[in-house]
Amino acid sequence: MFDKMKEMMEMKKQADTIKKTLDKDLLTVTDVRGIKIVINGSQMIQSIEIEEGFHKNSSRERLEKDFMRAVNTAIGKSQKAAAKKMQGMMPGF
Repeated sequence: MFDKMKEMMEMKKQADTIKKTLDKDLLTVTDVRGIKIVINGSQMIQSIEIEEGFHKNSSRERLEKDFMRAVNTAIGKSQKAAAKKMQGMMPGF
């Protein structure tokens, strides 16, 4: 019983370490022209920058689609980076 608790405590410690590492890892995504998103490995957006004049020649619908595509791309790249980092930190993941 104590072995299981010790094992669980060790797993929790590893998870906390991974979380802290992912929180610090920042990824800048500029795949959608005019939109720059900085996101961390825990998929928390840190900043969004929109180029000056980006919206002048676009409809609201086009802007919404571009913004959604930019956010989804950033999240996807962050997830891939986090999975890769976790593979290196946790055996068997």
